Amino acid sequence: MRLLIVEDEIKTSEFLRKGLTESGFIADVAENGEDGLFHALSLDYDLVILDAMLPRRDGWSVLAEMRRQQKSTPVLFLTARGLVADRVKGLELGADDYLVKPYAFTELLARVRALLRRRVERQPDILQVADLRVDLLGHKAYRGDIRLDLAPKEFALLSLLARHQGEVLCRRVIAEQVWDMNFDCDSNVVDVAVRRLRRKIDDSFTPELVHTVRGMGYVLEAR
Repeated sequence: MRLLIVEDEIKTSEFLRKGLTESGFIADVAENGEDGLFHALSLDYDLVILDAMLPRRDGWSVLAEMRRQQKSTPVLFLTARGLVADRVKGLELGADDYLVKPYAFTELLARVRALLRRRVERQPDILQVADLRVDLLGHKAYRGDIRLDLAPKEFALLSLLARHQGEVLCRRVIAEQVWDMNFDCDSNVVDVAVRRLRRKIDDSFTPELVHTVRGMGYVLEAR
């Protein structure tokens, strides 16, 4: 699972990134509120760990804008702001948990895992677009009654598109989410993968579901 840490104290963010990585997570870091908001809105994170006091844009504003734009990613406030009023403010803005510094990493890890379990429970096990069914837990996909033979990266790509059905995803977002890599504009890895996926889920079926949006990216939807 992929987490975003929005924290301006470099020692703190590196400590968190190292600890979470060693615990089996992928952890990205943003050092100010503007970058944190951009990442939170652009990428499909499983959890955001957010400080309240940040340069360029504070954590309260970051969370408020995420919720205003219907971004439901769980948010854990991790901050030195420990007054009851601060906790209430964070929760009322839409935070899922609130932990005050200083803290024990074991407690943070337990809260992270609890929030992620809750999110998994809220997500549907099967996503459907027309006659395409994507079984997220079973890592299987079907068109009608026919099971599709997908490689692991092809299933990851299809799952990403299905979770964002009807939403155009740019190549950069796809590369970061599926391959955990920075997208090089000279690379055709995303285009090649989409072509292979399209052959498997569209060539023998109607309607076509994977569409290219010129100059923008790709979208999964029934037209």
